[in-house]
Amino acid sequence: MVNLKTSEEVELIRNSSLLVSRTLAEIASNIRPGISTIKLDEIAGVFIQDNGGIPAFKGYRGFPGNICSSLNEAVVHGIPGKQELKEGDLVSIDCGVVMDGYYGDSAYSFMVGEGKPEVTQLMRVTKESLYKGIEQAVEGNRIGDIGFAVQEHTEGKYGYSVVRELVGHGVGKELHEEPEVPNYGKRGSGMKLKAGMVIAIEPMVNLGKRDVVQDSDGWTILTTDKAPSAHYEHTILVSTEKADILSSFKEIEEAVKNNAEIHEIEAKS
Repeated sequence: MVNLKTSEEVELIRNSSLLVSRTLAEIASNIRPGISTIKLDEIAGVFIQDNGGIPAFKGYRGFPGNICSSLNEAVVHGIPGKQELKEGDLVSIDCGVVMDGYYGDSAYSFMVGEGKPEVTQLMRVTKESLYKGIEQAVEGNRIGDIGFAVQEHTEGKYGYSVVRELVGHGVGKELHEEPEVPNYGKRGSGMKLKAGMVIAIEPMVNLGKRDVVQDSDGWTILTTDKAPSAHYEHTILVSTEKADILSSFKEIEEAVKNNAEIHEIEAKS
């Protein structure tokens, strides 16, 4: 069952989603070679609670972290730990917040320092595909239109592979609600979209094959060929003319830019 959201509910989801965005920006400011993912997790937990939220992932079905931190061939659901980031690593950070009874959910992939051109292109194309999918999230279209747009851009144009086993989802009073939102599909297929639906669209795209496997930790999803994977996610409101993006990448990308400039100055000094 899909629950359409009232304007009041949408604003509460927006508030939670924007706190997720600010948390990801705080993480972006601290990403550098040598920092551990558990340290990023601690930064996120403190920031969320200092700003009136509760980390949505902590304890969710037993998950131990405030964030998911997925390195290189880890697609999603990576558990923060002592492993330190290295120059050229691709790290995807997924974060959720609950505030005033409503959830927000967003994810962003970061390059640690300078990365290989083929990996930075994968990141760019995956993020582009997210917005291609969002363009289709209007009343009267169908779930398959979103997945088709993502798949066409990533697989059709660039030969990447969309992960099939993991999908986007509804967001509201629960972190994961109906409907499921695959990143692949056929135009005109699936549930018809209605204004008032709030969904998380989250392409997970591999540089190599689409096949994935769960790690022995019971959480981390890995590419079977060890090729890197990128992940971006927005929580959005389906509307009549244009989707309303409730989360934001603006603060994150400003933090990424500022962080790069600081490291460049430090490298020259």
